[in-house]
Amino acid sequence: MTFETTAADSGRRLDQFLAGHLSGTSRARLQRWIEAGRVLVNGAAAKPSLRLKGGERIEVEPDSPPPLRAFPEAIPLEILYEDDDLVAIHKPAGMTVHAGAGRRQGTLVNALLHHFARLSHLGGELRPGIVHRLDRLTSGVLLVAKHDAAHQRLAEQFARRRVRKIYVALVHGKIPAGKGRPVIDEGVRWTRLEMPIGRDRRARVKMTARARTGREAITDFRVLDQWPGYSLLEVRIGTGRTHQIRVHLSAIGHPVVGDTLYGAPARPGFPRLFLHAREIQFTHPSTGRRVTVEAPMPAELGAEIEKLRN
Repeated sequence: MTFETTAADSGRRLDQFLAGHLSGTSRARLQRWIEAGRVLVNGAAAKPSLRLKGGERIEVEPDSPPPLRAFPEAIPLEILYEDDDLVAIHKPAGMTVHAGAGRRQGTLVNALLHHFARLSHLGGELRPGIVHRLDRLTSGVLLVAKHDAAHQRLAEQFARRRVRKIYVALVHGKIPAGKGRPVIDEGVRWTRLEMPIGRDRRARVKMTARARTGREAITDFRVLDQWPGYSLLEVRIGTGRTHQIRVHLSAIGHPVVGDTLYGAPARPGFPRLFLHAREIQFTHPSTGRRVTVEAPMPAELGAEIEKLRN
């Protein structure tokens, strides 16, 4: 890759310039390229701290990133349910489910490989046992299949929308009547949001409910409690789109607390989303009976609720 600097770049560090033009590459990785001589400024090697003057020709020869792989790590797990077919884990906020760009260690999959001798292979080498996922900053119950037959039967239930998933979310603002469509189910009144979700063209890390094309997404919610400036919601999802709850609630003007990606104000000292997968209900892949697994409310979320109540 070749870049030409301009007068507007005068005074910028070389690594800062490259970080601005190669946003998908970490600063540490760019510095390694520079130190390894893979970055030339006017044909010569340079230091990351080189101050640009404008008019330089910068050539970059990227190296190939090491292949992603899952490996066992001795990370504690909170097991909510376990039998010969599956295990339900209480995933903490901050833990990534599997390795991806920029994250190789500390994943849930790595922890699973340490704790369990057998996991299903249908998810591939990077995702053994993983039937569904939760966002990194979301906590709650997550199902893991121990063998392929259980994985297949659980995956079919998710695809046919026969798995019930209940979340708890704290959002900004008091939600007035008229947001969404009322739905009555088993005597419980929900508000339904039906907005297709697709990738945001301007910010690829985000999803949006305003895309011209998107996949069907259904989110139901009901208000559990309200305080000045906040609403505590119970949420259930009929589809499992990426960031679905976050996108839908932000689209109606009530972003999840802590979700700065979708418009919530920064909350110092609260490095997670107030979004918790409290309950999952599914048909057991071997016995055929309905199973409900609940994940207790994390202490930090309970403390936030107590602050509002007081």
